[in-house]
Amino acid sequence: MDGQEKLLREAVRHLLKEESVSYVIGWEPTRFENKTRPAFITTADDANRLVWNKFCVSGLAKYALDDRYPSGKIGICVRGCDSRAVCRMIEDKQLSRDNLYIIGLPCDGKMSDVCDTCTHKNPLIYDELIGALVSETEADRFASVKLVENMTDDERYAFWESNYSKCIRCYACRNICPACNCRECYADQERVGWAGKQMNTTQNQVYGLTRSYHVGDRCIECGECDRVCPMSIPVMLQSKKMLKDINELFGHYECGLPEGRAPVLGEYNLGDADDFM
Repeated sequence: MDGQEKLLREAVRHLLKEESVSYVIGWEPTRFENKTRPAFITTADDANRLVWNKFCVSGLAKYALDDRYPSGKIGICVRGCDSRAVCRMIEDKQLSRDNLYIIGLPCDGKMSDVCDTCTHKNPLIYDELIGALVSETEADRFASVKLVENMTDDERYAFWESNYSKCIRCYACRNICPACNCRECYADQERVGWAGKQMNTTQNQVYGLTRSYHVGDRCIECGECDRVCPMSIPVMLQSKKMLKDINELFGHYECGLPEGRAPVLGEYNLGDADDFM
């Protein structure tokens, strides 16, 4: 057990003993040495189940939506990406800051490819910080997008057609995404012409493209959609493309930053002449 993990357990044990929170969402080990899973700690004694290591890759913020109106505060462990997810859901009015006790964990990267392009390794909001802040460096957020942009039109279409031909419409990408927090998803609504229910390449592509537009300027780049996809479809690549275009059209933009810029696709100017029309 490293020092940060020990401090985390002590902090959670104290919170539960003092009844400052109803429970804490963190990570616990599994029977596989290289895997962890989300844990819901309800008693001080159970704090010893918590771990903090390079295999803590699961995003935790979305689980708070299962308890939108808690009887007591929800304790939640957050890395930089998780804190952006919390900010996103608070801004969307899906969570109340008053209902959360946020335990910040500076993160130097986990066993996940998305960590290579992470721009916020330290939690952006927290009530309690566990461990020292880590150094942050600039990263090329859109390196993967540039590879696809360099393809020809035919190559790009074949790339996405091949990927979405594998989609089984399990909606794991939607279910784990902090930006996908609608009470009822359009994909579940029974409306003629609203969303095709067939599991074929065309309808799968429509679903993927529609979802990428829905999260567009609200994606926090956590990579959870890619991580949970059982068919290894690069789901976040579409959202990354949206974000790259947004940055080029509207200036530097990152979602989920406290006191940050509001989602740009919701901005408007009544004096806009719309000269392009």
